[in-house]
Amino acid sequence: MLCSPLLARAGLSDTIDRIKPSIVVVGTNMLSRAPNFELRGTGFVVGDGTLVATNAHVAGVPLDAERFETLAILCNVGGRQQVREARVLASVPEHDLALLKIQGDALPALPLGDSSGVREGQAIAFTGFPIGSVLGFTPVTHRGIVSAITPIVIPVDHISQLNTANRNRLARGGFPVFQLDATAYPGNSGSPVYDLESGEVLGIINMVLVKAGKESVLAQPSGISYAIPVSHLVDMIAARR
Repeated sequence: MLCSPLLARAGLSDTIDRIKPSIVVVGTNMLSRAPNFELRGTGFVVGDGTLVATNAHVAGVPLDAERFETLAILCNVGGRQQVREARVLASVPEHDLALLKIQGDALPALPLGDSSGVREGQAIAFTGFPIGSVLGFTPVTHRGIVSAITPIVIPVDHISQLNTANRNRLARGGFPVFQLDATAYPGNSGSPVYDLESGEVLGIINMVLVKAGKESVLAQPSGISYAIPVSHLVDMIAARR
């Protein structure tokens, strides 16, 4: 039986309601600065509720120790925003992923799906904070499809055409990424890409590592959005146990 567009929208709305409490802003906090909190990207709660997944380039920002700047997240608990200090627990630059340990009580964690089963044409959504420093720290959801499952490094005629980073990726075997028919913006880095109905995370939005690999020959980056398969995050979490 086919699902009506109205029912499909209702299903996504219900999923968003479940997803939003787990979506956090990742940034830095400095009491002597106005505003105190500055956005670096998006993260989402995983594991036991005290872990946040995001991009390594989002979490790896240099901090001004002399002015007591700290890595932090901004979360919504009971309708009120909270700033919580965070620290990098693990980082894998190869996949541009990081796990943060956050202070305070556990937050609702998102379920992680099986990204090996993702198919081209599959409907997805992602939630994060696009241009959050301007538009505000309200979670925003975009929907689309997986338009391609494609190698992270573009094929070339000769290895001399690759930069050092891409040569190293090829030497390690590379890995596939999801190309999305949906638009991500600055601030969306680290957003979870999830199944519309189950809410299971299938990937993590990435606009830096993948573009550096696939679009290194372009003078200007395209507006195409990409995601790292969640299997790499699952491996990170398992390695911590």
